[in-house]
Amino acid sequence: MERTYIPADYLPVLVQSIVALGFVSITMLLTHVIGGKRNRIHTLRKEENFECGIEVKGNARFPFSVKYFLIAILFVLFDVEIIFFYPWAINFKEFGWDGFWEMLVFLGFLLFGFWYIIKKGALDWNENK
Repeated sequence: MERTYIPADYLPVLVQSIVALGFVSITMLLTHVIGGKRNRIHTLRKEENFECGIEVKGNARFPFSVKYFLIAILFVLFDVEIIFFYPWAINFKEFGWDGFWEMLVFLGFLLFGFWYIIKKGALDWNENK
């Protein structure tokens, strides 16, 4: 028997959303009203970066290598793809041979992508190239 949903079924979600938005709105309003006001006077001493009492040496805005960001993006990409192994490992008996072959195809795509980034030199940090 198929259950039909009526708008009253969604009432708890609506109440929770209203409470959450109300809490955020009231909190932001109260911090604006009763919070301390900043002194608008800007001096060079106030504009300096504070690093736990250590005197600043040089500029903190030096350029990062693009390789750093590439590695970070690749890590997130492959990490998210690896997460798909967990549900498959939990339910692999239910999937049968079809699930096994589909996971092998997925693993093939994953390894091909990894091989591709290695061949492109994305993981090579050698500056002498």
